[in-house]
Amino acid sequence: MAPVVEIGDLERLARRRVPKMFFDYADSGSWTESTYRANREDFSKIKLRQRVAVDMTDRSLESTMIGQKVAMPVALSPVGITGMQRADGEILAARAANEFGVPFTLSTMSVCSIEAVAEATKKPFWFQLYVMRDRDFINGLIDRAKAAGCSALVLTLDLQILGQRHKDIRNGLSAPPKFTPKHIWQMATCPSWCLGMLGTKNRTFGNIVGHAKGVDDLSSLHSWTAQQFDPRLTWDDIEWIKKRWGGPLILKGILDVEDAKRSTDYGADAIIVSNHGGRQLDGAPSSISVLPEIVDAVGDKIEVHMDGGIRSGQDVLKALCLGARGVFIGRAFVFGLGAMGQAGVKLALDIIARELDTTMALCGEKRVTDLSRMNLYHSGQQWMAG
Repeated sequence: MAPVVEIGDLERLARRRVPKMFFDYADSGSWTESTYRANREDFSKIKLRQRVAVDMTDRSLESTMIGQKVAMPVALSPVGITGMQRADGEILAARAANEFGVPFTLSTMSVCSIEAVAEATKKPFWFQLYVMRDRDFINGLIDRAKAAGCSALVLTLDLQILGQRHKDIRNGLSAPPKFTPKHIWQMATCPSWCLGMLGTKNRTFGNIVGHAKGVDDLSSLHSWTAQQFDPRLTWDDIEWIKKRWGGPLILKGILDVEDAKRSTDYGADAIIVSNHGGRQLDGAPSSISVLPEIVDAVGDKIEVHMDGGIRSGQDVLKALCLGARGVFIGRAFVFGLGAMGQAGVKLALDIIARELDTTMALCGEKRVTDLSRMNLYHSGQQWMAG
């Protein structure tokens, strides 16, 4: 096997080792995928300011995200059905994040349940919440996350209505999965994936089945999920969620300055500048392109994170220079998981850290917390604040 030196290498391995319908689920956007592509392409428009003859000894990537120490300012994003990229995928990813020293965020739509991940890991993780029509179920989810020792709640605001992803429709991806001859062939061509799935009991939506009213097995799951994402979600819902949770709260899905300003009025500890990885509103701007104006608008009133398009340590550095306190990676760690399991997630983090450290040094900085717009050029001009 050729050496793995960048996230793209893990992506190519995962494409071979994960059944197509599940790989495409992670590696897709909505409609024309223009926003999905822009998330990546817009990073290339931001240029770095090279500095020389600077003492580069004793460099450090350590920082904090919502007051929690991190080995580098990167967290693992919540990704639905991560446990279908590799058996027990959420557990493996959480363990890799723990080993490296960065936060892992468990999705409401995970395969492994909150309790299963908590039992299999040694450190607290973050939990991502979707708001459903069944408020008793949501209250139960929040209480379960508290009981499991989760140290932050990530409330996703941009999935009240599900964006259409053409690849999922063409692949016939559904819950529960339909085992057509096409799907059986896809799985048969990934024998190690099949063996892993045969060896685990985690093959359903662990946070929902057996917990939501009337959802006792996979056969009842489809109708429940089709009806439950709540289009009535408003800013007022944040108040009762925050009160019920009682801990650090992060709002995910902020892409507009006015929404960012409003977030500061509802007691959130941080926001994530995000377009859901290009999987919701196709035609929306990339996360990185709106990050600077959002940072300028909210100043020090709230901590700003971002996700979308991160595939390298250089991408992380550019986001930090533009004012993000931290970034979230989704597909980058999912590719590592699908390619090599827990070791692949750890390798993805190692790759990003090495690239971030080297780039930071060549930009003349020793501390990741010192990065700013002074370290960037844009369209041939120094990118200055304001």
